[in-house]
Amino acid sequence: MSFAESPSPAAKDSPEARRYNRLQRRLSVADFVIGGAFLVALMVTGWSGWLRDLALRRGFQNYTLSLFIYLFFLLLLGKALGFGLDYYGFRLERKFQLSNQSVRSWLWDEAKGFLVGLVMAAVIVELLYFMIRESPQHWWIITWAIFMGLFILLAQLAPVVLFPIFYKFEPLDNEDLRRRLVQLGERAGTRVRGIYRWKLSEKSKKANAALTGLGSTRRIILADTLLDNYAPEEIEAVLAHELGHHVHKHILKSIVVQAGITLLGFWIANFVLHYAVDRQMFEELSDFANLPLLAITITVLSILLMPALNAYSRYNERQADRYAFESIASVAPFISSMNKLAQQNLSERTPSRWIEVLFHSHPAISRRVAAAEAWDRAQSASI
Repeated sequence: MSFAESPSPAAKDSPEARRYNRLQRRLSVADFVIGGAFLVALMVTGWSGWLRDLALRRGFQNYTLSLFIYLFFLLLLGKALGFGLDYYGFRLERKFQLSNQSVRSWLWDEAKGFLVGLVMAAVIVELLYFMIRESPQHWWIITWAIFMGLFILLAQLAPVVLFPIFYKFEPLDNEDLRRRLVQLGERAGTRVRGIYRWKLSEKSKKANAALTGLGSTRRIILADTLLDNYAPEEIEAVLAHELGHHVHKHILKSIVVQAGITLLGFWIANFVLHYAVDRQMFEELSDFANLPLLAITITVLSILLMPALNAYSRYNERQADRYAFESIASVAPFISSMNKLAQQNLSERTPSRWIEVLFHSHPAISRRVAAAEAWDRAQSASI
């Protein structure tokens, strides 16, 4: 397999790629609008209070059980409202030949996703309102500290607990490639606990790779759609980028950034809840009918911070790219892999600047390829 056969770096986006990404953006906006309208409607109409009362009756006035029932109803209603868009997203992937997943398999994934989301949300919400009841004045700072611990724990457990719920993994059986990737990881100063073949082709035709987990669960996962269609040098280039995140401590830095944002979010949420109680919207802070108000607060904050967070993410991605340039023998495999990934995943190589700023956590493919070429020219000129 030769990486010289990949599309030219100057290749433009196909009409198909532009249409696919435009529809995906519209789908994301529509999903946000429907979800936001649902939360606002719950608060404005008083439906949240009615749902709380129903949960209290079904839960025999037991606060913990009633809160779980309320959350279940809330997530179920939200899922029902968004199911049409979810199905449209599934059909969209099929229409553009990016998915080979059956309707039955998709429905099963949806059911599993709902149940996993319910369990995780229940843990978070029960903990949240327990702290509100126990410490009305300081709940937000205590809960923030606990949440950050849970966040780090989840990052460590995800590769061994969550991912296998939706995908199959098996140890990489290509010993030569495995050896090359292990050596690449050792040069980056990270000990990889395992390299796994990710059976993504059972559901998707897209290609991907990642360095996942923390500590003892740190592992490399390579989609079979990548392993079967890319040269070893290209796979090495893709992984070198992922290892660049480790070298530049992006995971640690992202945790610090997330901690700051989460602290700000809890502080604002505390202010909003006290304001709502003072205005007699709720009798007390622990009235879980105010959960939609908390969700609205966090959503608004996320939207306001999204451009800045995307910019920070793109900065990290450029640093990881630079590490990849320095770690591989030639940037040619990096360039070819970027173009092949863009073609295989129907990514936009040249999105408009405002689309990149608002929606993209990675630099445009065209910019990444141009950076690789510029680095290669600089290296050649210095010889």
